[in-house]
Amino acid sequence: MKFIVSCVFSLASLSAIALPSPTNSNPTFLLSATQFETLFPKRIPFYTYEGLLEAIKAYPEFTRFGSELQNKRELAAFLANIMHESHQLQAITEVDTRYHDHYCNDKQGVPCAKGKQYYGRGPIQLSWNFNYDLAGKALGLDLLNDPDMVARVPAVAWKTALWYWMEIPGSGPVSSHQAMKQNKGFGETVRSINGALECSKPADNIGYQQQQMRIQNYLRITQLLGVDPGDVQAC
Repeated sequence: MKFIVSCVFSLASLSAIALPSPTNSNPTFLLSATQFETLFPKRIPFYTYEGLLEAIKAYPEFTRFGSELQNKRELAAFLANIMHESHQLQAITEVDTRYHDHYCNDKQGVPCAKGKQYYGRGPIQLSWNFNYDLAGKALGLDLLNDPDMVARVPAVAWKTALWYWMEIPGSGPVSSHQAMKQNKGFGETVRSINGALECSKPADNIGYQQQQMRIQNYLRITQLLGVDPGDVQAC
């Protein structure tokens, strides 16, 4: 949800990996536990596959709204973005700590809890007090007063990522989920997540370069899932 330096797989190394057939306990989900481990070989233990499956229960339309093509594209788009935001699932909290005090804004009528900070946490790096408040209300959790819950409970971390993905338009006209559902292309998911910093930037801008990293993630994951990526233009 903000600038974060992210490592990406090399195309050669990913292209050489053949993802096994799904063998998970949730046959309606398009990614198996083995595939999850293959995509995130350096993930920290906090980011569990089981936590992801638990979180999906709160958003049953995620990767289940359309054709197999559409559903796999959404899965690839989601994974590509969290891969970038979370440093390949190696970061629970924001890597750059210099701006931890900068995510409190009461202009939306949401006061920051005393002593709490709302820097990025979780797979999508949920940030800002008003987002913690909205996510908490949607999920039935008091995240405004306990933002660290996102960094303590794997299922909660995954739920906040899915909440933002499914519901929040960010800098765009629609949420990332709706962008994929309406076939607007991968670039529109970036606009919803970090558009202010990455969209409509010149090629020598760091934001543009960050978006290109997301696009490369998406292309590689769709290749591994055996699905045409569709529109991958930058936002």
